[in-house]
Amino acid sequence: MFYHSYKTLSHVYKFAFANSALWSGSRIFPPPPMMCKHEVRFKISGVHERSSQEKQKAHMARGLPKQKPITGVKEVIVVASGKGGVGKSTTAVNLALGLLANDRSKSVGLLDADVYGPSVPKLMNLKGNPELTENNLMRPLMNFGIPCMSMGFLIEDTVPIVWRGLMVMSAIEKLLRQVDWGFLDYLVIDMPPGTGDIQLSIIQNVPIAGAVIVSTPQDIALVDARRGAEMFRKVKVPVLGLVQNMSVFQCPQCHHQTHIFGSDGAKELAHTLGVEVLGDIPLHLNIRETSDTGQPVVVSSPNSPEAKAYRRVASAVVRRLADKAL
Repeated sequence: MFYHSYKTLSHVYKFAFANSALWSGSRIFPPPPMMCKHEVRFKISGVHERSSQEKQKAHMARGLPKQKPITGVKEVIVVASGKGGVGKSTTAVNLALGLLANDRSKSVGLLDADVYGPSVPKLMNLKGNPELTENNLMRPLMNFGIPCMSMGFLIEDTVPIVWRGLMVMSAIEKLLRQVDWGFLDYLVIDMPPGTGDIQLSIIQNVPIAGAVIVSTPQDIALVDARRGAEMFRKVKVPVLGLVQNMSVFQCPQCHHQTHIFGSDGAKELAHTLGVEVLGDIPLHLNIRETSDTGQPVVVSSPNSPEAKAYRRVASAVVRRLADKAL
C-alpha cells in the first residue's frame, strides 16, 4: 500500500516539476527532495509503532488500581519470601511482637495474607470468627496486644481453600478494606510465598512502607529470595533488608554450633543486592516449641537469646523506615 502511494507521488512530482519550476510571485520554490521508498515505509511504521505503544501504556494505566492507604494505618510492612518453609510466618509474628515490645507506645497489627495456608491463628493462639461493627467491618481478633486478621478465622481448620484467582483477589480486598483496624503505627503483613497474584494485588492497592525478605542461608532458598527482592524493586517497593533465618544450630548438650543450611548465604545475597541484613535468627528448639503452642518466643521467653534476636530485627526495621523517610 505504501509502495503504491510512493509511486503515485513520484508521478505527480514528475508532472509538476520535470520541465519547469513553480513560481509564486517572484520567488522560485525548488522541488522537494526525493525520498527513498524504504525511508517512507520506515517513517510511517515508526509513527504507528510509537502511537501503539502510547495507547498501550495509557490502557494499562487505566487498568491498574490506584493505591489507597488502609484507614487508620500509618505504615505497612510486608514480610515475604521467595519460597515456603523458611520461617516467614514465624518471623512475621515475632517481628510484630518485637515492634510492640521495643516501644509500648506504638500500636501494631498483624494481617495474614497467606490465603491458602494461614498460619497466624495457630502462631497467635487465636480461634473464632471476627465480630462485625455497625459499619459492617470485621473486628480483628486480639492476643498479646496485637490485633490480628486471617482467612483462618473465617473457615474451619481442616477445610482446604480451593479457589480460583478472582475469588482470592476478592478475599484479599476484604482483608485489606473491610477490617476495623482502629489506629495502627505499623501493620505487618505476612505475605504468601512466591511472586504471584496476591503479592501484586496487595502492592498495587496499598502503599507499602517497606519489605522484609526472609531466607535461610541455603542456596536453593536464596535463589527464590532474590526473585522476591527483585519483584519488590520492580514495583518500586523499598526492600528494608534480609533476615537470615535458621542461621546456626547450637547443640543443647555441648553447645557446639553447626551451620546446617550453610553460613552467611543471606549476607552474601544482601551484599549483592545492596541491602542490609536485618538480623540472624538461630535454628533453636525453643522457637519451634513456642510457635507450635501459640506462645511466640518474644512473649513467652522475652529474655532468651532467640527473643532478643527478633527484637534486634524489629529495631533494625524501625531504623530503616526512619532512614527511608529522611
